[in-house]
Amino acid sequence: MNSEEEFYDAETGLESDEDSCEVNFEDAQVYDSKHSSNASTPQANGVWERRKTLPAPMISRCDYSVWGILKKCIGMELSKITMPIVFNEPLSFLQRMSEYMEHTHLIHKACTLSDSIDRMQVVAAFAVSSVASQWDRTGKPFNPLLGETYELTREDEGYRLISEQVSHHPPISAFHAQSLKQEFEFHGSIYPKLKFWGKSVEAEPKGTMTLELLKRKEAFTWTNPLCCVHNIIMGKLWIEQYGTVEIVNHNTGDRCVLNFKPCGMFGKELHKVEGYIQDKSKKKQRVLYGKWTECMYSVAPKVYEANKKKAEKGDAKKNKPEQSAGKQETEDMPGVQETISVITGSALLWRITPRPAHSEEMYNFTSFTMTLNELEPGMERLLAPTDCRLRPDVRAMENGDLDTASVEKDRLEEKQRAARKECSKDEGEWSTRWFRLGTNPHTGAQDWLYTGGYFDRNYTDCPNLY
Repeated sequence: MNSEEEFYDAETGLESDEDSCEVNFEDAQVYDSKHSSNASTPQANGVWERRKTLPAPMISRCDYSVWGILKKCIGMELSKITMPIVFNEPLSFLQRMSEYMEHTHLIHKACTLSDSIDRMQVVAAFAVSSVASQWDRTGKPFNPLLGETYELTREDEGYRLISEQVSHHPPISAFHAQSLKQEFEFHGSIYPKLKFWGKSVEAEPKGTMTLELLKRKEAFTWTNPLCCVHNIIMGKLWIEQYGTVEIVNHNTGDRCVLNFKPCGMFGKELHKVEGYIQDKSKKKQRVLYGKWTECMYSVAPKVYEANKKKAEKGDAKKNKPEQSAGKQETEDMPGVQETISVITGSALLWRITPRPAHSEEMYNFTSFTMTLNELEPGMERLLAPTDCRLRPDVRAMENGDLDTASVEKDRLEEKQRAARKECSKDEGEWSTRWFRLGTNPHTGAQDWLYTGGYFDRNYTDCPNLY
């Protein structure tokens, strides 16, 4: 937005069961002074608060080139390719996956809304928000070890999450989040399939997301868009997400189709998301638009179409842009485009939480991400021994010690190979601890489902990974 005044034309309310007043969708700071801190130490009043920064800044990658490793891998699947650790970020993929929960307040809001189309709007905004943290995140998370876990409990946000690496080849990570007040469950599994295309790496997050609003007895499912990192060989790295995301309400028959637009030749579509919601009779009820890096709006279809025709007439009067000459050596990131032009009568569904000022020095982490590998006071004695907060390689990299991180990463991977060899020698099969392969009751497709029991804190059968 060029100024706050641009939001004044937007409606900011939807009907709620709890009251008839307008609901303000202008996204409040999820991580305010109430639960942020520079370190894991008590404040003057004796209350511990979460950190605002990492122990050490991002390690420079200027002296490293990835071309020597990737030049033989064009068109190949990259899960078995070993990358220099300097291209990692100090998080396991299980922690990266938990970033879906950064804007959980949208799920809580959906639970309160009385109209199914209104609920779909907010669920769609949550689906977009769940990938927003990937903006400018060009570091690779650490591959989880088989059996590795990660738990996240946020009482202030009303949920807890458990995830587990359930397969090594192919690498599959499963997660299950649940409301502390039995309002919702959110679960899924991800197989991050990576391909190298010469100048870029494309990530296809294979797997289905399932959100259940328990009191409404509704279930929504969708898959995430593709993500592409450009200029792997030379130039400034930049990210785009593209593809069609279809969200289905399996109980009402409502559907939302979101188009994450590719950048395009002149960058006009960079980061844009557009789509619509239709009811079970296939009648369009709302049009959604925005950017996955910024915000999402909803507007009536007739208003949207009228505005679109008006905009097209205006564009026709403008001169055509000049054609670029010559072959580019890099896939240049387009210059910063003007932000979303808000259509009068629109409702603001979601706005991204601004990143901290020093984010660029901290792997472009959000305030939420900054806390994911933090060991809270008293946490270590409660965690499962497989929790990735206890991984010595990730911890060393977070502390800025690249040499130790590299040595520990090699040690853990060798230990994992030895364990697999021993298991195959005994003709045994790996058994997952907290998830089982079953059938998603809403899609009928194969899915990894949580078996329960993790928070009973009985970890006697957990493997020795670290």
